[in-house]
Amino acid sequence: MRLMTVLLCLGYLLTLSHLSMAYGDDNNRRDQEEIRVVMAAAFVSGHGVSVYDDIFTYVGKKIGRKVNFVSGFSYSTINKMLEAGMADIGFVCGLPYVMKQDESQSSLELLLAPVMKDSKYQDKPIYYSYLIVHKNSKFNDFTDLKNSTFVYNDEISNSGYNMPRDYLINIGETSGFFKKTLRSGSHEESIRMIALGEADVSAVDSLIYDYDKAKNPEFINKTKIIKTLGPAGIPPVVVSSKLSVSIRNKIRNIMIEMKNDSEGKVILEKALVDRFITVDDSNYNGIRQMKIKAEDTGYVVIR
Repeated sequence: MRLMTVLLCLGYLLTLSHLSMAYGDDNNRRDQEEIRVVMAAAFVSGHGVSVYDDIFTYVGKKIGRKVNFVSGFSYSTINKMLEAGMADIGFVCGLPYVMKQDESQSSLELLLAPVMKDSKYQDKPIYYSYLIVHKNSKFNDFTDLKNSTFVYNDEISNSGYNMPRDYLINIGETSGFFKKTLRSGSHEESIRMIALGEADVSAVDSLIYDYDKAKNPEFINKTKIIKTLGPAGIPPVVVSSKLSVSIRNKIRNIMIEMKNDSEGKVILEKALVDRFITVDDSNYNGIRQMKIKAEDTGYVVIR
């Protein structure tokens, strides 16, 4: 299965590369072609990834365009795809967004951000990082975790790496807190590893954890949250600057109005999302400041 996934992803990248070369910067022509959407960070878990397909099938019908949606790429790969115009819209993590946005010539722009239904999100475009352990673990507080095994999803994940790294800096634990660190590749895999006792602690996206708790709790039920970090700016929806302004505006308006449309509202309910809103770059300043602090203190790699 993994080999098949890799081959499919490679095939998709080659196809997109060909399309990018064929269309170049001809926005008029591109505006007649399919919308290409990619997803790395999510407001649902992998079990609910079809929600994204539902969203953009809905958007595609509204604007009369076919939408090609894919997932399974790393955060850095999706940034490169958006930068090259090989993808038009991306659901991305806040940290990769900040990293790309702070480059001298960024090719990404904020399109929208979701506001989740759960009251803990304060009706704002925010989310949290949950520090989780096995439900029967002896660990009940972060200080208990000294010399434990930490698993994370990706080094440029905000909730999985940036936020716990910042917490370690703030409590003065930068000389080697964990006995071992492991990279899982996804929040879902981190949760599974904790549930099966393959690691002691992980920092996971609250949106993914909440979704699986509501919809697919098999592994969630074997874990417990011992600390909540945040809030931080929620993973945004970004758009490549190579997509024309007129199409961007149409998509933005359609997604904002989903909450007022019966079909759109059903899709939002499935995703536990209240609505999409426009959001300013300042929503991600907290993420930006944590990253800068890590660089300034020299504690970039969690250990």
